[in-house]
Amino acid sequence: MIQAALALLIVVGLVVLYLLTCIRVLNEYERAVIFRLGRVLTVPKGPGLFLLFWPIDRMVSVDLRIVTRVVEPQDVITRDNVSVKVNAVLYFRVVDPMKAVLQVENFLHATSQVALTTLRSTVGQAELDELLAERERLNRRLQEVIDGHTEPWGVKVSAVEVKDVDLPERMQRAMARQAEAERERRAKVINAEGEFQAAQKLKQAAEIITPYPMALQMRFLQALGEVATENDLVRPFLAQNRNQDSGDRDQAKEGMKDE
Repeated sequence: MIQAALALLIVVGLVVLYLLTCIRVLNEYERAVIFRLGRVLTVPKGPGLFLLFWPIDRMVSVDLRIVTRVVEPQDVITRDNVSVKVNAVLYFRVVDPMKAVLQVENFLHATSQVALTTLRSTVGQAELDELLAERERLNRRLQEVIDGHTEPWGVKVSAVEVKDVDLPERMQRAMARQAEAERERRAKVINAEGEFQAAQKLKQAAEIITPYPMALQMRFLQALGEVATENDLVRPFLAQNRNQDSGDRDQAKEGMKDE
């Protein structure tokens, strides 16, 4: 009797120990795809507590949070034959744990490789100006193409951001010269527009003041007064007049001596 009770107690203890080892707990952002004797259960487990009956059950845990992956730099030739080195940042998450486990061996690696090849091909179809100035449109195109590839795997690509675009040094110097020439062109255009507007204003002022001779004479006198205040401008003319008067007087004296 004692031996039977002891054996029963051992069996109960083993059962309890087995059940304790079967307990699994998943966080809110995790789901578990359960394979029972090789066949997948229809509904993923989690979050919270559930039982995993080892060895007939096998669990594959899937994280539902957004994953960030840096696409390594790629040497790409753009459509206008410019060699650039481009890298990007990829943001994606699992929306269907069953597909992420059943449809692809390693969805993380597969998604990264799809992003890498898509980055190379998409940038190769764009021109350099588009790559530099229309980055947002290029990002949306990358996101749509990559998401189309990963959708059968239960993976949703939320965003793709082109991070760095490294140009050859020769191309950087050429772009710097182009930017400088563009700034000089704008400066000349602005200067010409200013002179054109000033000429228009002078024309309007002349049309207004021409019918009034007194006003024209007063404006002339005002201009003389303004010029007179500028000693640096008047002094050379005064000095020239004094030199000329002195020369005339000297010539007159010499003429009188000759007589």
